[in-house]
Amino acid sequence: MPSLSASLIYKEIDLLKPISFDKVFNFERFNSLCNGFVRLGRYSDLHNETKPFVLRKGSGRKWTKERDLNQLHQCKEGAIDKFEVIKVDGKNPFLWHDHWPIMNYARIFECLTLVDELEADVSAVIARIKAVGAEGRSKGSDVGKNPIMPISSQNYVTYMAIHMRIEKDWMLHCKNLEQRSNIHQICSSKKEIMERVANITSQTFPIVVYLAVADSLLEDNSILSGWREGLLPFEKKRLGVWNIYKKHPYLVQSAIDYEVCLRAEVFVGNSFSTFSSLIVLHRTQILLRMGVRSICADSNFSSYAYNILGDFGAPKKWMTDMSASSLQTISYGTNNVSCHV
Repeated sequence: MPSLSASLIYKEIDLLKPISFDKVFNFERFNSLCNGFVRLGRYSDLHNETKPFVLRKGSGRKWTKERDLNQLHQCKEGAIDKFEVIKVDGKNPFLWHDHWPIMNYARIFECLTLVDELEADVSAVIARIKAVGAEGRSKGSDVGKNPIMPISSQNYVTYMAIHMRIEKDWMLHCKNLEQRSNIHQICSSKKEIMERVANITSQTFPIVVYLAVADSLLEDNSILSGWREGLLPFEKKRLGVWNIYKKHPYLVQSAIDYEVCLRAEVFVGNSFSTFSSLIVLHRTQILLRMGVRSICADSNFSSYAYNILGDFGAPKKWMTDMSASSLQTISYGTNNVSCHV
């Protein structure tokens, strides 16, 4: 069973502790939904007491599928049948991005369901967002601190989620990446994000905007000011849901934000962020299951990349290229995004 971990450029050690997969996702449900494709096992299910066979790998993103294949051939020559477990060891021993095409990777998302506690927390956060949005619709942009709205009447309320990558760990990373790659569409300032989002014209205003940010890494305390009229920005604390988040470690807070962004009618992220890219991949998979292959026209489930300028000063519409043979664009990022698969 895999563990989940964070990869932060700005090394906040206390935020990097790994979490067991089954603390976030339903283990049995995963195996049921992915039956015949991939399966997880628990170490406690093993029958013998042999030590694991240690398979040492190199640094993750420098590792290639050719090296993998050669290493597997070498393992065939040894007597490893007596081992029940192969332990992949090394610095960041990722098995991706070279190994799976996008379509196969996307299947994993169909097997991931949150454990009941986290699903309840996600539902509570979204209910709060929609309650604020409902009051915003009825009172214009003058939103009270404690809006009260029956859950049944919140269903029609739409919201926008923005993965607002302006935290200190990201700004260090994106500036270095721009210099190395000679691409100047990676970093985005708060002002640029606000200006481009304001030019999204397909939505009914006012609309509540949930800002997904890593609060513990955020140095700008003015992210709620300066938005155009009709955009009602909220983050965890002003929304009144910090009590839900603070009981969880950093990784689980990220998982809640992921689901809140995933389920938004409009999502806006950065195409060089793995977090944003995975959300758009997941949203694209959902649209494909619905028979939608393009969001070039107006759509009720659109995604945008705010770091790339689109039509009329808005962020560029974004769907994942599902025909790609590897995960390279997701693990490294890209400025070549499109509104169709």
